[in-house]
Amino acid sequence: MERRHEVLFEQLNTYRGELLNMVEDVTEEEAEIVPRGFNNNIRWNLGHVILDQYLWIRVLTKEDMPISLAFNQWFGYGTDPSHFTDETPSLAELISLLREQPRLIEQNYRDRLEEEFPPTDMGMHTIEQVLVRTIFHEGLHMGAIVAIKRQIKEQ
Repeated sequence: MERRHEVLFEQLNTYRGELLNMVEDVTEEEAEIVPRGFNNNIRWNLGHVILDQYLWIRVLTKEDMPISLAFNQWFGYGTDPSHFTDETPSLAELISLLREQPRLIEQNYRDRLEEEFPPTDMGMHTIEQVLVRTIFHEGLHMGAIVAIKRQIKEQ
């Protein structure tokens, strides 16, 4: 595997580890709080990170995601915790999926990173490009989680 691909998977694992460390002290109750000035809670942000990564790969490859399609209704763009149901994964379930996701992506796509697909509406046409974008996107949601945690602690 090319060095840049190794670096990409190292980054995927490193940033995911940072996200998991960030939420290790969050309780199920805290994960449900939507602080004033926010549209979503920690639980939603975590589910959205999982969905975003799989969804962009699916948009590109047209292959099934290893998560329920209901993730779109719970954690998709424009949703919020009011869309949650009894079937929506708990904080603990989301953390488990977050731990597993980088390994599954590497296992399934490590040899396909440069495979060409018709471009997405954002111009991405390889899995490598999708992963660069989703790692950046994960960082945005890490920032949101930091801000939510800060608000929760100040309440």
